[in-house]
Amino acid sequence: MLRLTIVASAAIGLILLVAFVAARVARSRHSGVSIRLQVFFALGSIVGAFALGLGIMVIDRIESRAVRFATQAATDEAHAVAHILSQEIRFGQTDLSQIAARLRKHTGSQGIELFDVQGKRLFPAAVPEAHKPDASVSAEARIQGADALVGTVRVVKPTLMLRRMLEDFAPIVLVITLVLGAAAALAAAWIGRAIAAPIEALSRFAEDVKNGVPVSPPTVGGREVTQLTESIDSMRKTLEGRAFVETFAADLSHELKNPVAAIRASAEVLDEGALEEPQEARRFVARIREATARIERLLSELLSLAHIEARGVVDFEPIDIADLAQTVCANIQSDRVTLERNGDTHVRGDSNWLSRALANLLDNALIHSTGAIQVSVVRENESVTVTVSCPGAIRGHVREQLFRRFVTTRADKGGTGLGLAIVRAVAESHRGQAELWEDGPPTVRFRLTLPAAHTA
Repeated sequence: MLRLTIVASAAIGLILLVAFVAARVARSRHSGVSIRLQVFFALGSIVGAFALGLGIMVIDRIESRAVRFATQAATDEAHAVAHILSQEIRFGQTDLSQIAARLRKHTGSQGIELFDVQGKRLFPAAVPEAHKPDASVSAEARIQGADALVGTVRVVKPTLMLRRMLEDFAPIVLVITLVLGAAAALAAAWIGRAIAAPIEALSRFAEDVKNGVPVSPPTVGGREVTQLTESIDSMRKTLEGRAFVETFAADLSHELKNPVAAIRASAEVLDEGALEEPQEARRFVARIREATARIERLLSELLSLAHIEARGVVDFEPIDIADLAQTVCANIQSDRVTLERNGDTHVRGDSNWLSRALANLLDNALIHSTGAIQVSVVRENESVTVTVSCPGAIRGHVREQLFRRFVTTRADKGGTGLGLAIVRAVAESHRGQAELWEDGPPTVRFRLTLPAAHTA
């Protein structure tokens, strides 16, 4: 029992030592080791140490049990020999010296030793060094004469076969330990990847935010990581809000400058006498109405964008976004638009905002392309993807700014530059993502990706 306690304590100590070293490496600020490698090293080392300790304990238990069995066999044999010799001395009218003399004539008496009552060796006279076993166990039993104790018999059992068996068994235990260690390494690598993936996604998200790239927060698993993602996104919105007023005022002033200037110039012309000429008056009044309509559209789009960015989506309900896309396509009434759907395309969200986002994507395609427009709604694992494709190409200087406010290439046609910004805001409020998938040529593709709803 003491031996088992010592071996078990040593194995546990090895595991705790490896765990301590792994924890110190993980805590080190200057280690420069990634989370993946830290988890791999920690789990792999701990499980490897556990497998090694378990193998040592198994070999020790086998050896201990085998020695115990050999000792018990030697004890039983010693008692049996002592009983036979006691009976022979009692009823055979002989003594222990005569018995020892007879034993010397038999070569099959190896492993048996006789001692008289004073402890003097009677058989064998001496044990040659060549016949001494490398390892052995022994047991003694008293030889009782008719009236008193006459001597002692000792049975010696060599454990060479036991040693050989353990030597044969040790490689098997080693192979099992290595297999367990390899399995632990694979499991550690997989677990490390699973743990590191959300952190890497958050790092990329933070980097995009730092660079001013409009991007939605990543969808990650785990309650703690989800809470961290929400906190980082909330912090992003707060930080953006501090500079938003100044940026918003500058952008709005820039966008209102042209229509306001058109209204002022038309008013001055009318005031200078154009009212006396009906045809000229109507032309300048039409310019005033056009500029006013542009301002109204701009303010309406701004209010919508401010509403979705500030409040998000309040009511989430199951929606088949493919049906929603079909309704939006029907309302457009264009024979250039075709729709394809595949799989269960249910999401959870607000149908009004999602319709607005789909309509903006289609309006953008209709304005910038004269070819066929393909709308595809597909279920992909745990998400639903809406893809709007059309022939064309996007110029490089606006490629990275498409989803920002007031970025437009059709201001002369009444574009406000807020349509795609609303699409991005709607996607983010639904825990999704809006992105330019292909910038052409020959094809431009916009993708709106939303988490799929689980329906019964």
